[in-house]
Amino acid sequence: MKYDYLIVGAGLFGAVFAHEAADRGKKCLVIDRRGHIGGNIYTEEIEGIQVHKYGAHIFHTSNKKIWDYVNQFAEFNHYINSPIAVYKDELYNLPFNMNTFSKMWNIRTPEEAKEIIASQIAELDIKEPANLEEQALSLAGRDVYEKLVKGYTEKQWGRDCKELPAFIIRRLPLRFTYDNNYFNDRYQGIPIGGYTAIVEKLLEGIEVRTGVDFLKERAEYEALADQIIYTGMIDEYYDYRLGALEYRSVRFETEALDCDNYQGNAVVNYTAREIPYTRIIEHKHFEFGKQEKTVISREYSSEWKVGDEPYYPVNDQKNGELYEKYQELAAAEGNVIFGGRLGAYKYYDMDKVIEAALELVFKIF
Repeated sequence: MKYDYLIVGAGLFGAVFAHEAADRGKKCLVIDRRGHIGGNIYTEEIEGIQVHKYGAHIFHTSNKKIWDYVNQFAEFNHYINSPIAVYKDELYNLPFNMNTFSKMWNIRTPEEAKEIIASQIAELDIKEPANLEEQALSLAGRDVYEKLVKGYTEKQWGRDCKELPAFIIRRLPLRFTYDNNYFNDRYQGIPIGGYTAIVEKLLEGIEVRTGVDFLKERAEYEALADQIIYTGMIDEYYDYRLGALEYRSVRFETEALDCDNYQGNAVVNYTAREIPYTRIIEHKHFEFGKQEKTVISREYSSEWKVGDEPYYPVNDQKNGELYEKYQELAAAEGNVIFGGRLGAYKYYDMDKVIEAALELVFKIF
């Protein structure tokens, strides 16, 4: 059987492209290495709770076209992301706002907060930040950095902030209002019933095969289609011939607990370096669940090596230059288009993934 398109990867990018191509009369085959569809937005039901298997995913966008598009496939609730940060025995609201500053310094007004931050920055007198620590200190002062940035960042990247480049933190959003809404986007929420249902609807009527490793069965699958949309790792596609791009990986410990409410919030960050995990997700709070039990996931950031699951690309200069070389190889391909987070070696929010997939659709069709 011959297909117009073979889509390697049943995540959001691949599913949107397959849906749109099928709508235009194209015959598509979607395959995925994992045993399920949905990629990293896959949710599975445990104890009646939609569990985000690969980490918390909160849909947010300011693009009305993308919001309207995704709402064709799900009804979204009114969840607003308002994380909590725990530093030792202290608890703070995120993002950094007047609730954070009031708790930290026992103050009430924006003017007081601005004065404290400005005085701490002035005392440090950092002219040209040489590393991430100096960059963060020059943006937010010592207290915010020490309690809410330093430990969490070091856990995320697996190294001291003095060893990390300054550009990783280009800015630290300081809000001088009592507003715990983490995102500035106009539209946000969680799909009722989980993200997997969205991908199922996108792939309705399209042939899907899971548990298939394209790279191990390349000859067979390349022969099935005129065009390939590849959403896996671009360096792995070329067998790392120019070297491996760098990623950070994440390990999850998920457990069901015999209580109805473990932490009172969906997302709680642990910012002290000595706590090994970066955050705990309590999944039921994404959908305002009333179940008798709860499910939590502890997240541990880790170094990535070939064979591990890649999560976050390390978008520094060295990796950028290596990716450009892989792009040159990709440009010479006659029938393969690379896309998605791994194909483009880029961290994408979900709305940007959909936008990129639709842009490819419009370009082709």
